[in-house]
Amino acid sequence: MMNGNRPRSREATTSASSRREFCRRAAHATIAAAALWLTRANSASASAAREMSSIAGPGAHPTPRTGIDGSHVLTKAQLTENVDAAPVFDMVRSIPQIADGIRCQCGCADMPGFYSLLSCYEKDGMAQHCLICQGEGRLAFRLHGEGKTLDEIRAAIDAKFG
Repeated sequence: MMNGNRPRSREATTSASSRREFCRRAAHATIAAAALWLTRANSASASAAREMSSIAGPGAHPTPRTGIDGSHVLTKAQLTENVDAAPVFDMVRSIPQIADGIRCQCGCADMPGFYSLLSCYEKDGMAQHCLICQGEGRLAFRLHGEGKTLDEIRAAIDAKFG
């Protein structure tokens, strides 16, 4: 073998081949490791997605609490994250007995301190930034205004958000 004007020794040629072979094998090992990592990451993502879908999927709706009212629903002045959500907070405040009988489908129903869709509009007002909570609140308000029963409203929410 010639390198410029100098002939390469057999030892140098073998050494270069060994380096090339090492690099080739290292590249293959890196690709294999990356593929394994991606497979495991995708598997973990799929598991997490299945877990989240079981959390956010339709579950048992709560029984509305006796004497529940909308006095704990945040007012426009109390909305710290999204003042534009005030209209839906007002809607839910006017139908507490309905909102308290609906299981929120965004997953918050499984969080400590959450009882129903009404809970999403109280305390820290999670519904300020959750479009699912807001959509459920709007739908419940509209259907209640149309004279639908709590069971009919639950079925509509499950069909749309569950």
